[in-house]
Amino acid sequence: MGSTPTRRPRADAQRNREYLLAAADAAFREQGTGASLEGIARRAGVAIGTLYGHFPNRRALAAALLRERHAALFEHGSELAGPASGADALAGWMGAVAVHAAAYRGLATLLMESLDDEASELHEACGRMDGITQTLLTAARASGAVRDDVTAADVHALMNAAAWMREQVTEEQAAHLLDLLVNGLRPTQAQPTATPGRSSRS
Repeated sequence: MGSTPTRRPRADAQRNREYLLAAADAAFREQGTGASLEGIARRAGVAIGTLYGHFPNRRALAAALLRERHAALFEHGSELAGPASGADALAGWMGAVAVHAAAYRGLATLLMESLDDEASELHEACGRMDGITQTLLTAARASGAVRDDVTAADVHALMNAAAWMREQVTEEQAAHLLDLLVNGLRPTQAQPTATPGRSSRS
């Protein structure tokens, strides 16, 4: 006997899923990732049980919303992690992750929490982000462009802070502040020695 063909989702179930994702995107943009799931279901025109049938929890819903964005982010990270990657590549990755995590208010925190939560639907994606961070940080340290005491946890904390800043200030100012954060990762340069007998004041 031949194998049973895989059943495709019913048209109405697929339509409900698309309605829920569109409603969640709108709600998360307006209210952040803490938006009411009941409100999202109402906005999509379905019962809350239908929402839970597709997405058993908030993180599953967020993971579905971010699937395509995660794929684009990972591709960008792979391009940055080339043989000549250094501080600029790490800075580019930090900026890209900050923009990604600022898509919805509260998303940066949700991603940070999911990194160590293997039960989270976002855990695998967060693990891939962590792997790219580790690769770029190792290359930057090896090139001498980043301090030896900088850890991946430090970089994750700074990316989280950068994402939060994007929610508070203009994009231009957020980019400037990220530059300041990245500069703090570089090795401390020796300060110029003052000429004996002369005041350091201009």
